[in-house]
Amino acid sequence: MRAFYSGQFVLPLPTGHRFPTGRYVLLRDQLERHLPQVHMFEAPRASDGELALAHTPQWIACISDGSVSPEAMREIGFPWSEAMVERSRRSTGATIAACRTALMEGVSANMAGGTHHASAGKGGGFCVFNDAAVAARLMQAEQGRRGRTPLGVAVIDLDVHQGNGTASIFRNDPSVFTLSMHGQKNFPFRKEASDLDVELPDGCGDDDYLAALEQALDELDRRFTPGLVIYLAGADPFERDRLGRLKLSFDGLEARDRRVFDFAWQRRIPLAFAMAGGYASDIAETVQVQLGTFKVAVEYWRRWQNAAP
Repeated sequence: MRAFYSGQFVLPLPTGHRFPTGRYVLLRDQLERHLPQVHMFEAPRASDGELALAHTPQWIACISDGSVSPEAMREIGFPWSEAMVERSRRSTGATIAACRTALMEGVSANMAGGTHHASAGKGGGFCVFNDAAVAARLMQAEQGRRGRTPLGVAVIDLDVHQGNGTASIFRNDPSVFTLSMHGQKNFPFRKEASDLDVELPDGCGDDDYLAALEQALDELDRRFTPGLVIYLAGADPFERDRLGRLKLSFDGLEARDRRVFDFAWQRRIPLAFAMAGGYASDIAETVQVQLGTFKVAVEYWRRWQNAAP
């Protein structure tokens, strides 16, 4: 199974910054150690033209040349730097590459990404560009250029925080279905309307979460027929996540992943996934959740290969 990484493009942050950049290196180490079936490739760099499929030219330009306002950077939560811009472009490029690969091979991954708080003209919540939105639009454009049937894309966002940027970008686009299942009282405190929002109470545990997910996927199936799923497999619903406020166990998160991958597999829908959030006090626990997602993904990738003619 192919996965795309951008962790070598380091995000320079001040000492004590709460964004856990170290998890990307740890995830790569764990994959090399425990899942040799995952073949890792350097992420390509998203171009201005690709970014413009989901973002305004003004936003792309001011982020790229550093003329972005201090207020806009405070909303993102990172200091501006050329390295930050490169890292953001590469992370978006990784989801693009994962989507292209999934359409050929069934399953593929971005080892970072899931930057769902970025909207067309601004960033927010550690998100500069919206990788899922850019990749969805680009896959649709590429399929259109080949003269194929229009590509419907479902974004299944199971990060604990609502995908407000993704919802706003696709607000009036019936070709993309946005499903966000998130903490009702968690960030962002002003939500955008997704096609389907499932709001969960603080302290929600495995059983209630999985029941809500089952209902959400059933409703997605009734309302939309995707040709591609982009899955944001956030590790932050974990019970010991600092920012999550939910109570999912390791087993519950594995069951969550399995349900999403099975939803796509049963309908033979290619699936690309990104890691999204994860802020456990012990960073190794976030990485353990992410490694679990990859273990499930490899299992379903094998099914795709066995089913190939």
